[in-house]
Amino acid sequence: MADMRVIDAGRSDAVAELRALRRSLLLDRLVLEVPPEAQIVQDIITDVCRRGDQAVAEITARVDGAQVPPDAVRVPPEHIAQARAKAPAALLDAARQAIAAVRRFQEHLLKGSTPPLQLPDRTLSIRVRPVRRVGVCVPGASAPLLSSAIHSAVPAQVAGVQDIALVAPPRHNNDVHPAILAVAAELGIFEVYRMGGAQAIAALAMGTDCVPRVDKIVGPGNVYGQLAKRMLFGVVDIDMFAGPSEVLIVADSSARPAFVAADMLSQAEHDPGCAILLTDDRSLVEGVLAELDTQLTQLPRPEGARRCLANFSAVVIVRDMDEAVALANDVATEHLQIETRDPAAVAERIDSAGAIFLGHWTPEATGDYVAGPSHVLPTGGSARFWSGVSALGFLRRVAVMEYTAEGLVQDAPAIEALATAEQLHAHARSATIRVQSLRP
Repeated sequence: MADMRVIDAGRSDAVAELRALRRSLLLDRLVLEVPPEAQIVQDIITDVCRRGDQAVAEITARVDGAQVPPDAVRVPPEHIAQARAKAPAALLDAARQAIAAVRRFQEHLLKGSTPPLQLPDRTLSIRVRPVRRVGVCVPGASAPLLSSAIHSAVPAQVAGVQDIALVAPPRHNNDVHPAILAVAAELGIFEVYRMGGAQAIAALAMGTDCVPRVDKIVGPGNVYGQLAKRMLFGVVDIDMFAGPSEVLIVADSSARPAFVAADMLSQAEHDPGCAILLTDDRSLVEGVLAELDTQLTQLPRPEGARRCLANFSAVVIVRDMDEAVALANDVATEHLQIETRDPAAVAERIDSAGAIFLGHWTPEATGDYVAGPSHVLPTGGSARFWSGVSALGFLRRVAVMEYTAEGLVQDAPAIEALATAEQLHAHARSATIRVQSLRP
């Protein structure tokens, strides 16, 4: 593939080149440079706050080209049930397999609990409760990404969230795509709204006459939806602030060029999507580039994938696996595939990645659909500090403390000294007044 960038780490600064290549996809741009989309999103949020459902209807008509009256934004439950009844059996079987796999893994995460710390004069513990209400965003503008409903909603259900509202753009005959509705029914979710993008985020976060507000919003989306999540964080909790999908592949001479090329294309076809190959085997590079050309011709929509390979993707020839690991940790990618002889050994040295796929037989698509961990993952380098969606992210932890009188007597002098130093005299008194009441 002639227009694919090939970087020789022995002759240039691979770190700098990769950062420059990915600059337009990194979250830094959306945070530090105030992109033009930001003002549009702020105006949408203000409008929804002021005019509620009417604003949502007008924005949906303008953005999605769908005429959805304000009082019809919610999909009737019977319509959702009908979508499931009409769905192909093979699709429902696959959805059930994915739901079961994600549920099994998420339940595994919640096994065990931390017992209270029982001391002679006090008891300290953490009380865990799920958030009450969650909004799940399912992209559906270019294609119905129904797997996102599964990977966002099941972790919330396993955590014990009682109310889940699902939103998706009405791009299919003024309605949510029937495949998304069918999966919603399989999930037991019958609160679905015909709206997407920033207006949906705003309605979920602040509430309208037709849409009760939620406590947390999860799920992928375009730049407008992500900016809305970021702006409304604090009004509502969010899973993360994310950018376009990406994969980084670490491979040695044991890797198969056809497999690696297929993995790179699986992200490039998101359009935008980023695919980076790090390898210490020059002969692999030639094979991968040839396979990319071949496999592009086999895609029904090759233009977008070709554009992403040319603009946002690269092959980096590293000197050894040490350099590959260092670069992988710097990129902190959403998906990290390790296609080497000993992938577990390489993975042990990785500090930052949204999800890691080990070996030649674990394509990233396993995680997208049926492996079990959620595919809603941090992107754009944010794997340095964010984790992917899981049942743990829907739990609130509340500290519970109970002192005896003797325990407070022991700690009161320290409380008084620290509070007095901070000039918070009432804080000090709240402890000392109790101690004084014990004196004869």
